[in-house]
Amino acid sequence: MQDHFQHKAQNWDSGDIRVNGAKTIATAIEKEIPLSKDMEILDFGVGTGLLGFAIAPKVKQVYGVDTSAKMLEKLQEKNKPELHIKTYHQDIIKEPLVQQFDGLLSSMTLHHVEDLNAFFKTIYSNIKKDGFIAIADLESEDGSFHSDNTGVHHFGFDAQNLGEIVQKSGFKDIKIQNINTISKAHRDFGVFLLTAYKN
Repeated sequence: MQDHFQHKAQNWDSGDIRVNGAKTIATAIEKEIPLSKDMEILDFGVGTGLLGFAIAPKVKQVYGVDTSAKMLEKLQEKNKPELHIKTYHQDIIKEPLVQQFDGLLSSMTLHHVEDLNAFFKTIYSNIKKDGFIAIADLESEDGSFHSDNTGVHHFGFDAQNLGEIVQKSGFKDIKIQNINTISKAHRDFGVFLLTAYKN
């Protein structure tokens, strides 16, 4: 697996946009999804755990999966016995997880996934019946959000197109809403939260 984040991992948590963005996403998820202490949750593209650690106190266990070994190393430095994310280092589209979860979270990772149909079909099988997905990412943009688009397969997402892919994969009660705006020097970028449930 190519690690596009190996040189970014060291300073990943020092960016206010990322840290505050993860907090905003966590708050939006908690508003939409009734989290409980018996839930086991998968954080897809967990990175250094910015979202996962925010959600972990509200659930039984967060599992994090990422293709970047360096990002997972930074996460392990933050793990404590009382607040602990269990991690998988793998590409779950090529090498699916066997375990099923009560829900899946993801923060700003979907634009790195090349085959969206394969992704949503894969995670559908990893979610328990009536389980949820809560995925945050960029609304359609012009490709200028990242200074380097290596490993970026989508310049944000059109809500209607994305909703159709999610529905086709078997999910229901699909809701896509704007939850944040990231302001950069040259323009603003909208962030959405997609929530849906498994039939």
